[in-house]
Amino acid sequence: MTDPVATGMPVTLPIGNGALPAQDAAGEVVASIAQSQTISADEIALYDRQIRLWGVQAQERLRSANVLLISIKALANEVAKNLVLAGVKSLTLVDHEIVTEDDLGSQFFISEQDVGENRAKAAAPNIQKLNPRVAIMIDTSDINSKVPDFYQPFDMVIATDLDFSTLSTVDASTRLSQKPFYAAGAHGMYGYIFADLIQHDYVIEREKSNIPTTLKQESATRSIIAFSDKGIENGKRMELVTKREIYSPLLLANTSPLPPEYQGNRRKLRQVTPLLTCMRALWEFQKANGRNPSHTPADLQLFTTLATDKHKELQLPIETLTSEFLRKFLQNLGSELAPVTAFLGGQLAQDVINVIGRREQPIQNLMLFDGDESKAPVYAMHPIFTT
Repeated sequence: MTDPVATGMPVTLPIGNGALPAQDAAGEVVASIAQSQTISADEIALYDRQIRLWGVQAQERLRSANVLLISIKALANEVAKNLVLAGVKSLTLVDHEIVTEDDLGSQFFISEQDVGENRAKAAAPNIQKLNPRVAIMIDTSDINSKVPDFYQPFDMVIATDLDFSTLSTVDASTRLSQKPFYAAGAHGMYGYIFADLIQHDYVIEREKSNIPTTLKQESATRSIIAFSDKGIENGKRMELVTKREIYSPLLLANTSPLPPEYQGNRRKLRQVTPLLTCMRALWEFQKANGRNPSHTPADLQLFTTLATDKHKELQLPIETLTSEFLRKFLQNLGSELAPVTAFLGGQLAQDVINVIGRREQPIQNLMLFDGDESKAPVYAMHPIFTT
């Protein structure tokens, strides 16, 4: 008799007295797996820990997800590692650049023998070794040559370490194709993650409150669209709440004010990281010059002027933008530090996994990481705040 576990065939777990054994957390996992129609026994063994963490339904969505990853540098290495280990269906790597000696210090999928080779092509074999079940595809053409229809086959698009104009173009194209989009970048001790999921529904599990849950608008971007009782777990009555988040494209978010709770609140405004100002100034510089600022006096003066203007646009106290921070930010531009890319890549991959699995609230919509302060605040940057 053929052993379904050995062959990787889908299996049905035993049921006792007509009921699935779901009296505890482990029982719930068993019950969910038993109800699954597609996941195989060897996949259950391979992904056991994460199935227990986020459930078999989320894992099934992951195993059906086609992800596009653009620009394969240190940050993308971390994202690729986490997504492939999580078990997405396919990962397509797009990069037209070649491996340089500078890449060797921070990218763990390449070696000295790859210098001069295409970055995506060089990284693909070692990415594939992480999980042979995931299809790894390579595209060595320039992402700027792609038309909006190119993004149609993908369930998620992630662009890393690109200039603002390219990011905006990719974001606009993914919106035309109705595909969720993430942008991210690392600059030494600093970095960011931006999400444009267009419209995203997700489910959270929470303890039921004494105040009845109702369908309502929770904020300018978030609303409750459904809820249901989940029963009693560990003496607590739980409920499943479906929420909807609305997102803005990068082009609009980059010129949007801070959320209403910051307006006129000097204490909160003083707590806003000057990294927000510097990222906006960097993107403005990139739009005008097509590159990062160098250390020439002219570029330094222009960047300082841009940063001062952006700080005023955000209505932030002028004393929170110091010459020391500007200097450190400019010194870090273009560099890659493994601990920072590991943190950003882990955060980004986890958010992508949550979005694909439709669980937990995703980033809304700009996360900034300051490695000097070990802080990663999130700001909801949208052009209009009305409820």
